[in-house]
Amino acid sequence: MIDFSLTDEQREVQRTARAFAEREILPRIHELDAKAEYDRSLYEKMGAEGFLGLPIPERYGGAGMDYIAFALLCEEMERADTAFRVILSVHTGLNSLTLLQWGTEEQKQKYLVPQARGEKLATFGLTEPGVGSDAANLATTARRDGDRYLLNGSKIWISLADTADHFLVFATVDRGRGHRGITAFVVERGFPGFSSDSLHGKLGVRAGNTGILYFADCEVPVANRVGEEGEGFAIAMSAIDQGRYTVAAGSVGLAQACLDASVKYAHERRAFGQEIGEHQLVKQMLARMYQGTEAGRLLVFKAGWKKNLGERNTRETSLAKWFCTDHAVQSAMDAIQVHGAYGYSNEYPVERYLRNSKGSVIYEGTSQIHTLIQADYLLGYRRDRDLRMPQLPYEGGS
Repeated sequence: MIDFSLTDEQREVQRTARAFAEREILPRIHELDAKAEYDRSLYEKMGAEGFLGLPIPERYGGAGMDYIAFALLCEEMERADTAFRVILSVHTGLNSLTLLQWGTEEQKQKYLVPQARGEKLATFGLTEPGVGSDAANLATTARRDGDRYLLNGSKIWISLADTADHFLVFATVDRGRGHRGITAFVVERGFPGFSSDSLHGKLGVRAGNTGILYFADCEVPVANRVGEEGEGFAIAMSAIDQGRYTVAAGSVGLAQACLDASVKYAHERRAFGQEIGEHQLVKQMLARMYQGTEAGRLLVFKAGWKKNLGERNTRETSLAKWFCTDHAVQSAMDAIQVHGAYGYSNEYPVERYLRNSKGSVIYEGTSQIHTLIQADYLLGYRRDRDLRMPQLPYEGGS
């Protein structure tokens, strides 16, 4: 049986998230974006609401909600501003859910529990100055030295780089082994040899912190290795499945924001003696926004349904991420066109939507990478069973 209705719990998450965004984010986002400032206290308030641990089981400090509820949370946060969906991507999707899936019980108690409670902020470190889509070719190294590893290298374009407490970092123990040498580690901000810096001058997501991580003989205890040596690539790919899901869901929210703003403006603005919404080509843009937003939401829900069952969802999540992010960019372009000259000004939010939308077609796999992924599935060149990963079903709040 197919049922597209939301449960009472899922609707409550949607209502609570929207109320939070209207109360805490929207009154401040114009100023934060204009000044390119982030406010950690807003992240802490998200933690206090239970947002940062929403899909984490209750026994590890989370709310134990399912992946559809998590998608709705991501959608509502990005409907306000992308920066607040990004924290759900890196803290919850890429880091916490990965620790839940791959971490030892000791690691879960030490790192996952305070992250799920919102007491500590966490992020993810894979991308390097010379390594983006080619994730198997890392330059950051990890050398075993007794009961510790020494990490050397750097990571770039890291969300929360200058404010996170914990970092899930990937380094190679042997570059000659390619992806089979990649290994995952939990790094704390205070570890010797670790430092970070912020990046400035971003096109979008200006209300969020993005930066660089540096490792100079950074000392990481062996107990902080996640998985075994050489399992890091599989761990990173499973993490990216989680991250891509949040990006797809958030992009639905951004497209919805574009549609909402455009419908409102189409009623307010008059030209040639009538509301501009009466003009056929404006109607065409609005209808196209709605069409793609509804289709994207269903793609996200399909991926979330498979995630709830604990089934492999790389193909479905990739398709949702590709479609939803491309649609968000097009929706923002159309929203600016509907607003005319005012769309070119920050007097209205649609110019911010366009700037924010562009990043999502680059990170978590470019649109071009997702095109290749989908084609490889169709041609039989890609089979998920070739990469063994434990799956992570929804546990019903257990």
